[in-house]
Amino acid sequence: MRVRARARLLLEKDKMNKPAYTYSLTTAAKAIADGSLTAEALVASCLERIAEREPAVRAFVCYEPERALAAARELDGRAPRGPLHGIPVGVKDIIDTADMPTECNSPIYKDHRPKQDATCVARLRRAGAIVLGKTVTTEFASSVAGPTRHPRDPQRTPGGSSSGSAAAVGDLMLPLAIGTQTGGSVIRPAAYNGVIGYKPSWGLYDTTGVKPLSPALDTIGFMVRSLDDIPAVSGVLADGAPPKPAKITKPRIALVRTAQWHLAAPGTHSVVEEAAARLAKAGAAVRDVQLPAPFGRLEALQRILSAEGAAQSFVYEWGNHREKLSDSFQTLIRRGLETPAAERAEANYAVQECRERLPNLFEPGEMILTPSAPGEAPVGLKSTGDSVFNRAWTALRAPCLTLPVSDGRNGLPLGVQFVDPHGGEERILGVARWSARALDLPYFG
Repeated sequence: MRVRARARLLLEKDKMNKPAYTYSLTTAAKAIADGSLTAEALVASCLERIAEREPAVRAFVCYEPERALAAARELDGRAPRGPLHGIPVGVKDIIDTADMPTECNSPIYKDHRPKQDATCVARLRRAGAIVLGKTVTTEFASSVAGPTRHPRDPQRTPGGSSSGSAAAVGDLMLPLAIGTQTGGSVIRPAAYNGVIGYKPSWGLYDTTGVKPLSPALDTIGFMVRSLDDIPAVSGVLADGAPPKPAKITKPRIALVRTAQWHLAAPGTHSVVEEAAARLAKAGAAVRDVQLPAPFGRLEALQRILSAEGAAQSFVYEWGNHREKLSDSFQTLIRRGLETPAAERAEANYAVQECRERLPNLFEPGEMILTPSAPGEAPVGLKSTGDSVFNRAWTALRAPCLTLPVSDGRNGLPLGVQFVDPHGGEERILGVARWSARALDLPYFG
């Protein structure tokens, strides 16, 4: 009750009379910087939203209101620490935090207290962010779902494995949440929850302190509500200058219907194709690109690489706590252990060959447009949905970004995914911004 009372006292609203919890990261940061909003008021507003919605959504493993408010008050009393000064953030529960447990949704790590923050968390704090809580993950960021529900329909999955992160941002509990992707664990849940999801090139963000699933694929990503938010967050996580979105006047767009295109719902086909048509009408050079045969195998090859990495990463858990691993996670480990060495070597070789070939299949600066997910978030809570439209791009280590563009027939979000076959950040951010304006999407500020 103390949090609710404080929120009522401190809540500051913008010119449109919207509560602070609805602010994007960029809007909140500007308001804190110009003195029209305090970090304490922002955190209090988010906590009030969480108190209202968390019993239904269950996005958090834990959150600590008084600790977050105390951190906000401390920040309000000092000069800005960085671009995320006073911004509350949720952190996926496979990422170490020194002041909160990291449990990985596994009984093996119940009440586990890391000795120090993961590198990405340390960088967030150094930039002024307030870690408000740990968000729900599937078991070890794999397939066994946690308790999180879709904010719009509690009978549906929010996606995974970054389930709580996507749901928290999608339900306006937080302006920023950190996730990870080994298959489709940032892009797919972001699409399901109607938020912007960003997964950079593999290796851009330091994964020290993140529980590995398959290190050759694991990538930190995040969810936000504005395209303007991405450069500041990415600069902090990369420990460098914020990337400057490229100035785009006539983007080149490649509409890619992958070998799994038939697995998408008709509504997804329509959303992607209509987006391509509208972008072309707005001035983009759009063409259809058919990927050659080896690329059609990437979804299956990624599964081999993921299982191989898991078998190597979970030697301790397999040897000492096997009975505490779910049946499906045990199956993943066994697949990694039992796949013949020749098959694993062939998979690694084929994926590496595709990585090297990818840029040459597209024109300079050309961006891929493809589905973010098969469709709207599916009914049921035992599965987090299908990552069939994400695994190939993750295996290729390419940067990916999903934009929500419409709602489907069930009233749930549908998104489109941009993939940069040439790597880097500036181009994909620039094309996403150009495309959002061309599609009349309100993802700025």
